[in-house]
Amino acid sequence: MTRHSDKAVILAQYMPQEAAPVIARWIDYFQCEFKISKKRNTKLGDYRHPYRGEGHKISVNNDLNPYAFLVTTVHEFAHLLTWNEHKNKVKPHGSEWKNNFKKMMNPFFEMNVFPPDVYQSITKYLNNPSASSCTDLVLARSLKKYDQKIDKVHVEQVPLKAVFRLEDGRRFEKGERIRKRYRCICLDNHKVYLFNPLAEVMLVSTHIDAEIACTDTSGSLT
Repeated sequence: MTRHSDKAVILAQYMPQEAAPVIARWIDYFQCEFKISKKRNTKLGDYRHPYRGEGHKISVNNDLNPYAFLVTTVHEFAHLLTWNEHKNKVKPHGSEWKNNFKKMMNPFFEMNVFPPDVYQSITKYLNNPSASSCTDLVLARSLKKYDQKIDKVHVEQVPLKAVFRLEDGRRFEKGERIRKRYRCICLDNHKVYLFNPLAEVMLVSTHIDAEIACTDTSGSLT
């Protein structure tokens, strides 16, 4: 079981820092399993209602920029709240969900966590939110502007213990140099690989990935 303060620390690596304690409280209050997932091409996030003795489950892709991650998280929590209120008696993205989405966005507007252009796009979107924020082109373009531009670097340029990835999506933690190559651990299968110092990779984080190092074995915040 991850403590509330630990949840906030982990979440702050994926969303605006001041928003993280709010989401951490929601996870605790709703007794929700929150998972930071690998990139999924078909969806940004997902909500699963309680089933066969298991509680609420939410997952959000780990490759989203902080503002997109927060918007997607709120989107999924609005599903959770709507389920608690109406179960499966209403449409997934009907008026009940739209009203809850608007209500749950308010704390983050009050905190001014969004840049002006993203804030304006979200407020317009909230006038009639659709099934997915990525289907609203104005909001999607605003969020896309804040995607991290990851340039390729050589393995020898990556800081020790930093995380980098290859084009196939595999992520590695850089270790010590052994003779002519660097010993790196794959965070996806925990196997050790030796990298040529001049191998081109993409830097992901200067710290050990929170999903691997700070969550339980399922990669969930519960």
